[in-house]
Amino acid sequence: MGGVHGFGPVVAEAGEPVFHADWERRVLGLVVALGACGRWNIDMSRFARENRPPGEYLSLSYYEIWLAGLERLLADSGLLDEDAAAVRVLSAEEVPSVLARGFPSERPAPQPPRFAVGDAVRTLNLHPSGHTRLPRYARGHVGEIERVHGCHVFPDRDALGDEDPQWLYTVAFTATELWGPDADPRSLVSFDAFEPYLEPV
Repeated sequence: MGGVHGFGPVVAEAGEPVFHADWERRVLGLVVALGACGRWNIDMSRFARENRPPGEYLSLSYYEIWLAGLERLLADSGLLDEDAAAVRVLSAEEVPSVLARGFPSERPAPQPPRFAVGDAVRTLNLHPSGHTRLPRYARGHVGEIERVHGCHVFPDRDALGDEDPQWLYTVAFTATELWGPDADPRSLVSFDAFEPYLEPV
């Protein structure tokens, strides 16, 4: 919800623990362990968490949203109807090493990058019905390419099962560009944006 108007400031919890309850730790472990079954990818998992009515989404805690997403993935994948012994999952002991290893997303480039460091770009004002990694607060704003990261799996399409590799850039925006003249003019906000989110200025 970062950057969305109307939710007030983000208040950091002093000494915040990684998990506030044991069930949260278990939910994270289940999501990672069941992800090894290969029935969904990370972007499908994100979309399963995001794709719910706003009232429900806003009433759930962080790990309640993760649990609701996992329930949807299990139901949609048909795993609940299968013999559990035949499904590959990770053991509890394997989860830390899988998390530490990560899931590389870099892919060969199908074409040269459209933008270079220093280019001015505008984010498109998109309103997709599916998954996207373009923050709502940054849509339709002008920034500058800070870094070119190579070609990576495009989450918007990967959530539908098609990797569709796209160039990935770090784009820097002034706070005043994003939030108007009352924002701190000395502040910059940088985030990674895929090429289909951008147009030249």
